[in-house]
Amino acid sequence: MPLRAGLRGPEQAIAGGLDHGPGTPSGRPFLSDTAISSDLDSSDGRWQYTRVQVAIMEAAELANLRIQQSYTKERKIGEGTYASVYEGHQKKSNRKVAIKKIKAGQFKDGLDMSAIREVKFLQELSHPNVIGLLDVFSSKSNLNLVLEFLDTDLEAVIKDRELVFQASDIKSWMLMTMQGLDFCHQNWVLHRDMKPNNLLIASDGTLKIADFGLAREYADPGTRMTCQVVTRWYRPPELLYGARAYSTGVDIWAVGCIFAELMLRTPYLAGENDFDQLSTIFRALGTPTDQDWPGHKRLADYVEFPKQYKQPLDLLFSAANDDAIDFLECCLKFDPRKRINSRQALRHQYFNSTPYPTKPQNLPKPKGALVPRQIAPQDHGAGGGDSKNGNGPKKRKSVVANSGQDVEMDDRTRKIAKRLDFS
Repeated sequence: MPLRAGLRGPEQAIAGGLDHGPGTPSGRPFLSDTAISSDLDSSDGRWQYTRVQVAIMEAAELANLRIQQSYTKERKIGEGTYASVYEGHQKKSNRKVAIKKIKAGQFKDGLDMSAIREVKFLQELSHPNVIGLLDVFSSKSNLNLVLEFLDTDLEAVIKDRELVFQASDIKSWMLMTMQGLDFCHQNWVLHRDMKPNNLLIASDGTLKIADFGLAREYADPGTRMTCQVVTRWYRPPELLYGARAYSTGVDIWAVGCIFAELMLRTPYLAGENDFDQLSTIFRALGTPTDQDWPGHKRLADYVEFPKQYKQPLDLLFSAANDDAIDFLECCLKFDPRKRINSRQALRHQYFNSTPYPTKPQNLPKPKGALVPRQIAPQDHGAGGGDSKNGNGPKKRKSVVANSGQDVEMDDRTRKIAKRLDFS
């Protein structure tokens, strides 16, 4: 698809010049006619510039400078190993933006592949429930992505114990998540890192999928891909068992985990390592049989676990209605081929029955401005939030989703929660 005005791809942004000294706006020295002639006459194999090539490069660098100078960079709102995020403004419109500065100089071979992926996919995906990429420019040894500024994320909503929300609120967040994900999947893009803190929320309540650093295109079902994707607590069993050929089901499983987390107000399947993650899944959902998941024992990293029986979801999610339970079960099927897909999910009875989704502008939001937070590194071993050092989730009370009230779990639910390591 055509790029928006002023937007340049990663190749053009990188060509704008990194690590330059004085000279052109990017720092590359201007070349005189003598220098050009000298290069053209040389026979030592060096790159030979022509006047046209020089003019094109200098025009690109001037365009890069104009983009850079059209934004102000202000306070830092996020920090990670290879990137920092700043609040900023577009000078002409005074529109608030987020500027993600990727430190290209940190990488031996140039930019990290995740940065290139993020630029590529955000240029191609334009949808109300996907974060918008406004501009790209280079500066010194950094690549800068200018993104929509979004006030908070779903993880902050879940963790804010002063917030109460209804079943209709949960349905609204889930609907926007699935609409954005369906757009990605219909355009042959796997996100591969769906989790609450990658679901950002705008000032008008609109939820938008962000962080496409692990995304990739898919088409051929036999294509081999890495299994080291998706943050552990949201990673499906086929990836934990080493599957290299997979599809949209990996994102759907993660969405099911997010749905459960919204209802519980704490992560649903929170393992401390990959082995424990599988154990946690099987304690909650039972160990899969050949009938449940044909062929799973042939996966590269298959390990047999003791027989466990599925805990009825309606006992743990006692406030959820039948449609919500069925939707959750459709997302958390062991066999990825039997999982609901995004288009089927949007047609599920859960989204088409009462209570109907809350309008985005009426959804509860944490009070106060966005506070600086850590940007998780791309190792995706730990879960989210509290577990960056491998610790499990904090112990919390359960929440009745359709009443919005904190209540202590009844004895029956407490016993199940204890077995699932939630209490």
